[in-house]
Amino acid sequence: MVTALAKEIAMRKDEFAGETIETIYFGGGTPSVLTNEEIGFLIEAVYKNYTVGPNPEITLEANPDDLSADRIALLAQTQVNRLSIGIQSFFEEDLKMMNRAHSATEAEASLAEAVKYFDNISIDLIYGIPGMDNEKWLYNVNKALSFGVPHISSYALTVEPKTALDKLIKAGAITKPGDEAAQQHFLLLIETLEANGFIHYELSNFGKEGYFSRNNTAYWLGKRYIGIGPSAHSYNGTHRSWNIANNVLYLKSISIGELPAETEKLTIADRYNEYIMTGLRTMWGVSLERVKNELGIMYKNYLLKESAKYIEQGLLNNDKGIITATKKGKFLTDGIASDLFFLNLD
Repeated sequence: MVTALAKEIAMRKDEFAGETIETIYFGGGTPSVLTNEEIGFLIEAVYKNYTVGPNPEITLEANPDDLSADRIALLAQTQVNRLSIGIQSFFEEDLKMMNRAHSATEAEASLAEAVKYFDNISIDLIYGIPGMDNEKWLYNVNKALSFGVPHISSYALTVEPKTALDKLIKAGAITKPGDEAAQQHFLLLIETLEANGFIHYELSNFGKEGYFSRNNTAYWLGKRYIGIGPSAHSYNGTHRSWNIANNVLYLKSISIGELPAETEKLTIADRYNEYIMTGLRTMWGVSLERVKNELGIMYKNYLLKESAKYIEQGLLNNDKGIITATKKGKFLTDGIASDLFFLNLD
């Protein structure tokens, strides 16, 4: 698989001709199972085939149970300069309910060790968990802050069909998470992190100055990216593509020099809808001027008309042609964005 990934990296170099690589992200699945040699091999493949900027952000996703003291010390010897750790919660009962492989003890131990070697660390926290009151949620947030990490990503718990959590809810063993509790957790999160010097730069992401995720920011700002490996998605501004999910078929295709991907051309309406969805989630908002210049005056006028009621309700703000979600509207951003979509697809 690692050899195939390197081959795909080389096969697709023409897609980024003239572009400079700003970020390399090892994510999706469990990239922490890679050895130092394999990580170095893949990074070298990128450098061989692309123009890489002078100080790229190189992130590796990992779960706490993968990050022993020895493993972290070894990772620090690679070119990886940012860790994204899936903590989720510091409470054992929460982790068991969500069917996480790591324990609360491992969550704390991995962070205590990681901060010795890495300056740029992001952690994930989940709010809206059944049985989690405000006090318990604030304990999670403050525990994360106690390690001095400069970036926190936080998401509301979603109950996926046919999971253990879904079965427990249907059996009445636990209560389904409610929007009201999740909204309270979200507002407490914003208040606490902003008081500690974090900037709420994207709906689910908080970073200290200089520590925003450069990789994810590229997605939200509509920059081009290439996804390598099974199921990986790519985007070039006008087209979106995705690799086949089946590992065996992926390996067979790459071995004969064929890229196992499907591609779709985005309509203007698609591009408008994506910009609304991603732009409203960020502190940079949606630029009416950009909508007009890239998509046409009709889309600008449509956005002005459809957003008026949300501006009147204090959920959106139009400041010099930049539409952003207000503090009151942030928790409702995804719903507002979908209501602003242009549905008469061309």
